[in-house]
Amino acid sequence: MEFKVISLNVWQGGNLFNEIIGFLKKEDADVLALQEVYDGKDSALPEKYRTFEALKAKLDYPYSSFAPALLDNRAEGKIEQGNAVFSRFPIISTDTNFFKYPYREDYTEVEENFPICPRNLQHAQLQLPTHQVNLFNFQGVWDMNGDRDSEERRIMVDVILKNIKGKQNVIVTGDTNARPTNPAMKPLLSELVSVFGNGELTSTFNMRHKTNPGFATSVVDMMLVSKSFDILKKEISDADVSDHVPLVVTLKLK
Repeated sequence: MEFKVISLNVWQGGNLFNEIIGFLKKEDADVLALQEVYDGKDSALPEKYRTFEALKAKLDYPYSSFAPALLDNRAEGKIEQGNAVFSRFPIISTDTNFFKYPYREDYTEVEENFPICPRNLQHAQLQLPTHQVNLFNFQGVWDMNGDRDSEERRIMVDVILKNIKGKQNVIVTGDTNARPTNPAMKPLLSELVSVFGNGELTSTFNMRHKTNPGFATSVVDMMLVSKSFDILKKEISDADVSDHVPLVVTLKLK
């Protein structure tokens, strides 16, 4: 059977929240893999700080999972931030694995903390009518140099490889914060099929919201799949919903 997957960094919980809702309703994907999601519990908070609950309320996804990476200590309050999966298919199991830095309760969003910001790998096992699919969703470790072959990136890739080992029907997606040309990414790109290839895209940033020209030639958002999938359709959407572009992909199990 075929199904549609969207991967999107929603940009600080959803700086363009209404546009995100409109886009996701229009695309009507079966599975969403989202990064930079907030899960604030105070109903008085703006929706961008209640991304997870607000999307559950406004979209038609009976199954969802949130994987917090940190407790963001903001002026608005202490709010968990991380990755989220929304699915039309049952989520039968979930687990979370951190890269180099573990969950923090004292995180503040200041520049000196960016290199040590906790990041994790969210795993959701989905039960499709005929098969199970292992979806891995993550936001990569922070580094402004997308080609830097750092210890943190090698640890990140190693964690991903260890978690996908032995699993069938694997999808790995997210904002990697690394270019596919980065040597640290090579083992992962060798293990799975890159939906958009390694030289097919120019950038995965929405330049309407970027001033640094370097972003115009930086590909960091990726979707990788096991060879058990046929890639039926793939699109980099031009929808103005984030500072990243959405990846929209239709897959079919062979």
